[in-house]
Amino acid sequence: MANDQQRLLYLFELPQEDIQAPRGGGSVLFKLESDEAPPSVATRVGVSPSVNLPVPERKDVTLQDLGTATSVPKGSAFSFFIASHRKAARDLCDFFMKTSGAEDLMQVAARVHGKVNETLFVYAISFVILRKKELRSVRLPTMVEVFPSRFVPQEALSKAQLQINRMDPNQTEPVIIEHGPEFSGTHLKPEHRISYWREDYGINVHHWHWHLIYPPAMGFDRDRKGELFYYMHQQVIARYDIERLCLGLPKVEKLDNWRIPIEDGYFPKMTVSISGRNWGSRQDNTLPKDLRRRELGEFVDITDMEIWRSRLLDAIHQGFMIDRNGDKVPLRDDVTSGKRGIDILSEALEADAELSVNFPYYGDLHNRGHDILAFSHDPDNAHKEEMGVVGDLGTSLRDPVFFRLHKLVDDLFQEYKVTQPPYTEEELFLPGVRIERAGVVRGNEADVLLTGWNTREFEASRGLDFSGKPVILRLTHLDNKPFDYHIQINNDLREPKEVTVRIYLAPKFGDREKEMDFMEQRILWAEMDKFTVLLKPGKNQEHVTRSSKESSITNLEELTFKDLENSGPGNTSEQDAFNFCGCGWPQHMLLPRGRPEGMVFQLFFMLTDYAQDKVSNPGGVRRCANGVSFCGMQDAKYPDARPMGFPFDRRPAPLLQGLPVNTTADYARLGNAFMHDITIKFLGEKLN
Repeated sequence: MANDQQRLLYLFELPQEDIQAPRGGGSVLFKLESDEAPPSVATRVGVSPSVNLPVPERKDVTLQDLGTATSVPKGSAFSFFIASHRKAARDLCDFFMKTSGAEDLMQVAARVHGKVNETLFVYAISFVILRKKELRSVRLPTMVEVFPSRFVPQEALSKAQLQINRMDPNQTEPVIIEHGPEFSGTHLKPEHRISYWREDYGINVHHWHWHLIYPPAMGFDRDRKGELFYYMHQQVIARYDIERLCLGLPKVEKLDNWRIPIEDGYFPKMTVSISGRNWGSRQDNTLPKDLRRRELGEFVDITDMEIWRSRLLDAIHQGFMIDRNGDKVPLRDDVTSGKRGIDILSEALEADAELSVNFPYYGDLHNRGHDILAFSHDPDNAHKEEMGVVGDLGTSLRDPVFFRLHKLVDDLFQEYKVTQPPYTEEELFLPGVRIERAGVVRGNEADVLLTGWNTREFEASRGLDFSGKPVILRLTHLDNKPFDYHIQINNDLREPKEVTVRIYLAPKFGDREKEMDFMEQRILWAEMDKFTVLLKPGKNQEHVTRSSKESSITNLEELTFKDLENSGPGNTSEQDAFNFCGCGWPQHMLLPRGRPEGMVFQLFFMLTDYAQDKVSNPGGVRRCANGVSFCGMQDAKYPDARPMGFPFDRRPAPLLQGLPVNTTADYARLGNAFMHDITIKFLGEKLN
């Protein structure tokens, strides 16, 4: 008897093959009643399915019921940045949301499978599983196994198939595809030195999963959705700039002039699907042009981008936006009710057409920016070329131009943030509580952290059919040795005090190898962790230890098909929250790479009053072990009342305790804040 996990898990396997092809290594078979099984089912060697999933005829599943979902061609790229594709996704998700329970969804989805675009199908199934309460025990398999062709070049996959064609049919040993961190180009171009970071599987899966939870124009308005769009992407840009400093590269430049060529090209060397369609490539020095993709209904002028940016800047500096009725909508973060200004601005900038205060006026800067860049090599479809990887949620971070676009987006957010009043000493200070010492320990060594290479294996044969043979994808990625934070805290109060511990990391020196002032370093602080501690009363010194694996921003690892097959049905509340929290930053990318000789970083610790930080959630707070800082909590409000990125989201006050604030170290004059130097060394070898 199949459980909910099994019923739905195999809908993700072999997304481009017939639904009646064997899955689960030949042990699982969807059997569509009244439909003939495809020849592959009868001829596949060794097929003896132990799990049969019968799919009866469904009169409530017709092409007409799917709306525009069939408008995205099968075998082509699906892009959530394209308005017509978003509409197709909305129609398919709405159709799937009408189902009740795993069995009903399985039957309906199995009947739809093969009638819609493969990526759209996987997106819609994932979207519905995350949102239907009765499916909380069902977990999503990693996208690396669902779409392996988006993580390795086609050449490697073709070699594996060729090897299978030549080997003994009785061989059961899997074929191994080794894939290193540098395949997109040589080091002749400086940008290729950081390709291991941009093309990391965990970072790209995180981006796909985050947008699955916080999509625009899908009829869902989650708590602080706009602010999370700003903060998650700001942190990605900060971490990218930190990694560039580790390699001696300058920080990324914003794409603020659409009328000059884009210096760096990108050649993905990957295919969209088994149809053999290649992702579009962008030559060096490509000039962005007006987008005229008639087949997509996409018509965007470069002038539109300039006008929308100008209007957003006007709103930021005037302190208000104009809604569709011509009324002023104030932009302020220090509000006691309603949405913060950062939320309002973000909804107009991303943009969410349903939530933007005035979509026709403020436009669609972020989404259309992705579209123009994704089609810059063939803006009018004259060559019938596929979009570039920057158009897909699961591949866009591979392209250097993604970071230039998002530096432009973040620059607008930062322009807004510096218009907000600085935090007062009262907002920053926590009387009666002070940090005496703080640092990190790895093994028996203090304040020296190590990074290097590691590998992770995935089953490529879960996403692509290699003639029924097992194929393993062995990916090399950056990793770090686990470590612990140690914090000594004094509570001078007469009663217990619950505090929020906030930990950030930033390089000590900028791109000119000089110490940074507050404003330069402000946007380079990477959030590392955030958690609560109950301090005992009466001048007690509390020693707080926290493992790096418990970070509030990370997702420990990607769940494979094999993990989920072995996990059992599972119905605990912790498992319920897993999919949602699974969108966190990859644990193996928690630390920047550092340098072989060691690179000096600074840790910033701050304690704030949990009584002021906590958020009231109906029915109690749901614990969520992973990714809270970037992804929020399932069916609950974001669990921190303060603005995201506090205290670095605003410029500093001119004076603190009567003295000027020039560097972040000046914040550490407060007893509840502490700064500490550490070293990160890159070993350049595989970690044990």
